[in-house]
Amino acid sequence: MASFHGAGGGSTVTHSIQERILHSMREDEMRTAGTGPAVLEREARPGDGPAALSGAEKVEKSIQKTFHKALFSRFTRAINTYELVEEGDKIAVCISGGKDSMLLAKLFQELERHHKFPFELVFLTMDPGYSPANRQAIGDNARLLDIPITIFEADIFDAVFTVEKSPCYLCARMRRGYLYSKARELGCNKIALGHHYDDVIETILMGMLYGGQVQTMMPKLHSTNFPGMELIRPMYLIREEDIKRWRDHNQLHFLQCACRFTENAQKEQPDRGGTGETSKRQEIKHLIAEMKKVNPFVESNIFKSVENVNLDTVIAYKEKGERHHFLERYGAGSR
Repeated sequence: MASFHGAGGGSTVTHSIQERILHSMREDEMRTAGTGPAVLEREARPGDGPAALSGAEKVEKSIQKTFHKALFSRFTRAINTYELVEEGDKIAVCISGGKDSMLLAKLFQELERHHKFPFELVFLTMDPGYSPANRQAIGDNARLLDIPITIFEADIFDAVFTVEKSPCYLCARMRRGYLYSKARELGCNKIALGHHYDDVIETILMGMLYGGQVQTMMPKLHSTNFPGMELIRPMYLIREEDIKRWRDHNQLHFLQCACRFTENAQKEQPDRGGTGETSKRQEIKHLIAEMKKVNPFVESNIFKSVENVNLDTVIAYKEKGERHHFLERYGAGSR
């Protein structure tokens, strides 16, 4: 909580960070509509010189105007709903070079401009063994978008290249460990990843259909191996189709998948679309798209399913690693 002194009688008005974010959202929506107290832009007039916007400024303007509701509003709503950012946080925004992480960086920069509460940002890029072309592409896009990235190296691709079973899982675990370690070294208490709404619902179905379990991708997590560190996912409510529209609107070109293992798998088995794990996610994407043709609400229903779990109708569940069975409570309920 933070206190602010009013201009009139010196009284103290207390606002939560979430309230200030919501207030900021309402101000932005009014500005976007042109009805706010301080409209930031006006229509061009005869005699005005040409607007010399840089590439980064054009992208930022698109977030402020064209994609404000679809991207920035949902970004701040997730921060508010799941309490992802707090005063004094130093957040490592993790950038892989794809569309999601690059947008995440721009959204955080936009939030920082509002100065609603103090926090710090570090834009962190790990090179796990990218090809020279891919590393160059990441650097070029960061310069184009005015994102001051910090790059560090880790030979993860070499370590997992010969692993036959679940290389993607091992790679993801190793990458996250390196990111936590570097972020902590830089004084950060949180790392931010660019997972979005579609990643969440696909993960739910993948767990059910391929893992035989009900679980979801959480909006935030405490690190088990790095005490005091947290992982946050501020794009939790943003749809992938809107990210793609933003990318295409600004004519941006990002890395699709820079994984050396996936590239080789696609060359060896082009009809399978990559490794087993990536092809399974593609299958789930296709399945959701097919179900949506019959039920337009299927995506939101999948998302809500893990918010409406009724333990009274579940055979068994785990809590903090301990398994519980409905028979533990069944006898007591009949007395």
